[in-house]
Amino acid sequence: MRLNNMAHPKESWIYELVVKERAKNSLYYFETDKIIFTDQYHINRGSCCGNGCRHCPYDPKHQHGTTKLNESYESKN
Repeated sequence: MRLNNMAHPKESWIYELVVKERAKNSLYYFETDKIIFTDQYHINRGSCCGNGCRHCPYDPKHQHGTTKLNESYESKN
């Protein structure tokens, strides 16, 4: 992703802001060669995949098959 004429957008706070804003209403976003699934994607999936995902909303995190949402997500849904 290139933002304006920034040489290294990943080192900028604006890059993080843009990525977060795009992810708000999305189920995933791209980061270099990776697809990053948002917490909403995981909630829609219904259980933890156990792959150590960045936005895992389950408790305990990263445990395959877990369906209990972390307390911070329970109030959102």
